[in-house]
Amino acid sequence: MQERSERTRRRLVHAGAEMFHRNGYAHATLGEIAAAAGVTKGALYFHFASKDELAEAVQQRGCALLHDAVRTLRQDGVSPLQALIDITHWLARTLHEEPAIPASFRITKECGGPAPRGPAAARPVVVDFHGAWISAVSTLLRLARDAGELPAAGRRWESAQALVAAAACGIETMSATGMSYAELQGKVAALWALLLPSLVAVGREHEYRTEAEFTGPQAVRIGW
Repeated sequence: MQERSERTRRRLVHAGAEMFHRNGYAHATLGEIAAAAGVTKGALYFHFASKDELAEAVQQRGCALLHDAVRTLRQDGVSPLQALIDITHWLARTLHEEPAIPASFRITKECGGPAPRGPAAARPVVVDFHGAWISAVSTLLRLARDAGELPAAGRRWESAQALVAAAACGIETMSATGMSYAELQGKVAALWALLLPSLVAVGREHEYRTEAEFTGPQAVRIGW
């Protein structure tokens, strides 16, 4: 029974992610989500008391996938800078393959920020997935600096950090235009080909793979 309940919950989170990504938080309805998951509305309410709770569960799923991807790359012995490159390719891939990722970005944009004042102006409580993504990028960049991989950044560290963070955020923006995964993958590789010479020692940019690689230890799992 518990296993069946967990499967139902997973289907609801997946269906919710698809609907939030496709229609936005405001226009996604619980009835549509329940129907997409193949369950009754009563079953949905058994797991989630409101649309707010379901949206938060979707973002928690997105954050869990992100943290698992970073942890897997680091456990496989990938250097921090290569892990950073790989995690941006992971993002490009999951924006097309895992609805919880684009849905988490969209929910954060639509429901995040300071809550407006007034008794009728409450916002849903949301996980800041955008913040989680920037935190992951910044952490890997700092680890790369501490490991001596970024000597070219030098005194321009804050500028380099801001540039990489902005570039990483731009991946989601490009994906939202409807760009195909193949095209997005190519743009991420081109982005790193441009960034690396300004970060690493002269002539060492060729030590890093800028293309996506999803075979071997870098093939970070996406599924449940």
